[in-house]
Amino acid sequence: MGKFLLVVIVFAAVVYACFYLLEKARARRSGPPSSRPRPKAPPRRTVAPDDDDDFLRGLNRRRRKGEGTPPND
Repeated sequence: MGKFLLVVIVFAAVVYACFYLLEKARARRSGPPSSRPRPKAPPRRTVAPDDDDDFLRGLNRRRRKGEGTPPND
């Protein structure tokens, strides 16, 4: 049982070392982190009409001119 456990531990160490070296080589090929393109900024959040000052100003202007009221039948 002792020899089997030793073989498993050595095998795991060899596999780990191989994966470590492969990852290190892949990172070296991709270049330094500063040369990687930066992710795009998230899109601007839309503002609800009742929170938009320009929309409210235009609504007040139309209401004063009589354009915003529906026709009375």
